[in-house]
Amino acid sequence: MCGIVGIASHNPANQLIYDALLLLQHRGQDAAGIATNHGNGFFMHKANGLVRDVFRTRNMRSLPGSFGIGQVRYPTAGSASAEEAQPFYVNAPFGIILAHNGNLTNAEQLKIEMFKNDRRHINTESDTEVLLNVLAHEIQQATIGYSLDPDALFKAVAVVHQRVRGSYAVVAQIAGHGLLAFRDPFGIRPLCIGVNENEKGTEYVIASESVALEGLGFRFLRDVSPGEAIFIDIEGNLYNQQCADNPTLNPCAFEFVYLARPDSIIDGASVYATRLKMGEYLADKIKREFSSGDIDVVMPIPDSSRPAAIQLALKLNIEYREGFIKNRYIGRTFLMPGQAIRKKSVRQKLNAIASEFKGKTVLLVDDSIVRGTTSREIVQMARDSGAKRVIFASAAPPVKFPNVYGIDMPTRGELIAYGRTDEEVCREITADALVYQDIDALKRSISDVNPALKNFEASCFDGHYITGDISRDYLDHIEYVRNNPKAEVEDGVRSQLNLANFD
Repeated sequence: MCGIVGIASHNPANQLIYDALLLLQHRGQDAAGIATNHGNGFFMHKANGLVRDVFRTRNMRSLPGSFGIGQVRYPTAGSASAEEAQPFYVNAPFGIILAHNGNLTNAEQLKIEMFKNDRRHINTESDTEVLLNVLAHEIQQATIGYSLDPDALFKAVAVVHQRVRGSYAVVAQIAGHGLLAFRDPFGIRPLCIGVNENEKGTEYVIASESVALEGLGFRFLRDVSPGEAIFIDIEGNLYNQQCADNPTLNPCAFEFVYLARPDSIIDGASVYATRLKMGEYLADKIKREFSSGDIDVVMPIPDSSRPAAIQLALKLNIEYREGFIKNRYIGRTFLMPGQAIRKKSVRQKLNAIASEFKGKTVLLVDDSIVRGTTSREIVQMARDSGAKRVIFASAAPPVKFPNVYGIDMPTRGELIAYGRTDEEVCREITADALVYQDIDALKRSISDVNPALKNFEASCFDGHYITGDISRDYLDHIEYVRNNPKAEVEDGVRSQLNLANFD
């Protein structure tokens, strides 16, 4: 999961990109990077850490130019090394720098293809470097004997869509030419464009979420369509073209459940409004499963579950209370690798107000249950604070399958709902009762807000991988690599040796 932004401005881009990345910080807290284009040269600074820590005044001064891109990263492919912070750069053709949100499911195959056929070497384990080199090769092929123009770029992107599998929302800049952005043909990861008119002319921003546009004072123009490419040249002229055959819109359902900020609009649906709907549908299910008077109070697990909890309490006519206070200076526990670190951070992140729990049957509402570690700790905190009974409700269905499209969902064995019934999960998290949202209700929660959205990428809930290239063997390999990180290094070395010996 990452956040990306591209700026085509008449003013210095560095501050605009920095401000946009602050607004997208929730999408990645491991690393941040900014690259700007001034004349025919690139200027870049990137490192591990939060945006506010990576960029100092001296770094910002070294980023001249009115065009640029930026990214905040949480790694789902490759490693957490600072070398794999984005953007990535390749010097030929023209000089291209790129950042992306998503995950390529055929990255290993592409590495071999590029070495054998494209004669390009990949230096890291990052799939972003793979994507950049595929794009660079196709631009080179499309511009042999020709100057760079929008048609050549769109032709290159069309071939990228044919070669690359998985999810990707991309911003890239070509030295001295302009800003390129495109979205995968399934529209899995979000991307939108905003515009600003001023005395100097028209400016554009392309970003993962609409909140980044609005925070910069830009007017939301529209979402980038699945398979569409947008090019803004150095003069500020915008060109766009559909570059994919038979594109379909399948936004990631988990964006609405958890990932996106509630004040964003993704593919025409307000994230906040969809979470209110999730609360309504969850209330309907609780009505069917519990008698009136069984629950004394409804409490959210801060923060993303709050809209659902408020609407649920309203519909059930049950008192709503804030029972947990969140420490704003602790990162998202969902994004913290390692069970031990995650378990320890829960108590640092949340503190219970004991008076709100004592002697009550409490309905705790969370956005989702992934590993169950956080849920178990929260249930215990409620009991320690004097709760008589603890009922746990998830605004999302059971997470039973890994996500391969850019969200760090663990292996099947780490998912608490994998291979377990709801009753078994309930015992694992030590709750007195457990209620999950139904998958159909989740999808209706989004469709109710924007009826044009009919299909979703919901593989972590239903096991259906829409790109059609995910097999059990693929998932087994991911699990093996994740559980044996040393083997990944050995396999990588072996692959390099095999490529080096290719004749």
